[in-house]
Amino acid sequence: MFWWMRPAVMPQSRIMLVVTGDDFGYCPRRNQGIVDCFQAGGISNVSLLVNACAAREAADLAKRHNIPIGLHANLSEGIPACQSLQHASTLINQRGFFHGKMGFRQALERGQLSMNQVELELRAQVRLFRELTGHLPHHMDGHQHVHVLPEVREVFAQVLCDLRIPYTRVPVETGLHSCPWLPAHLQKFYTQVERDALDSIPVFTRYGIRWPDVYLGLTTMGQNMSIPNLQRALSHALGAGSSGTTSSSASGLNKPVVTAELMVHPGYPSHPQEGGCGEGPDDFSKSADRQHELSMLKDPSLLALYSQKRVQLCAFKDL
Repeated sequence: MFWWMRPAVMPQSRIMLVVTGDDFGYCPRRNQGIVDCFQAGGISNVSLLVNACAAREAADLAKRHNIPIGLHANLSEGIPACQSLQHASTLINQRGFFHGKMGFRQALERGQLSMNQVELELRAQVRLFRELTGHLPHHMDGHQHVHVLPEVREVFAQVLCDLRIPYTRVPVETGLHSCPWLPAHLQKFYTQVERDALDSIPVFTRYGIRWPDVYLGLTTMGQNMSIPNLQRALSHALGAGSSGTTSSSASGLNKPVVTAELMVHPGYPSHPQEGGCGEGPDDFSKSADRQHELSMLKDPSLLALYSQKRVQLCAFKDL
């Protein structure tokens, strides 16, 4: 058939957007909120904390509702999955817990962490993921962005390459530095995350690991998630697409299709003493911000915005 005889093609998606609900498994209320959000069309993918208290329930929910699921590798909160590291290792403090978001970074800077033990723990978490879900993760990222930290990134990339886990997350967000509503302490932390992520790109590339063209989510967390702020983030994603760094259309029209990931944390706030990875739920999980994100992601006006901007929600396995 000649090209001019082909039937008209429906308007093509401009953005293939993976909306990932992080911290699946953290507690029963986070699990329920994430499932409700998925069923309402607000997220399209989840990332599982295998060492969290409700991980088994989360894996069962993912199977029941056919939710695409990856691994949220955790080196900073709770108890190691690797039994040999639970009693004596550089990754834990005197109470037997990981060092925490900032404590892990400080120990890394001081040269106190064994990368061999990091590798053991990452591989143990992949094994546990497989036991819980029945399959390997199609994507693997890092809780609190630990996977892009110096030294860790090399070990992380090696594990993904060895196990043929194709996708990860590179948290470099266009529009971060011009964002007017982030407080100074968050802007400082996110800027360091971005530096670490940029330094991870050549490492991940060397190991053949992939990630979406655009990352979103630092500027739209918690109370900062709103329809205008999400619209701003999507506009930045489309702007990145026009730079020529995105994939070609599969339809043969050769119009750029941007692949993007939006990181989100929806849920119902954790009950006190219920949840976490061994130390109980943190303030982040007990916050009303979790339900605010859930409400925003389910908002019909956001779903209408996706349609208007030709945004198609998908999972990593669809990229």
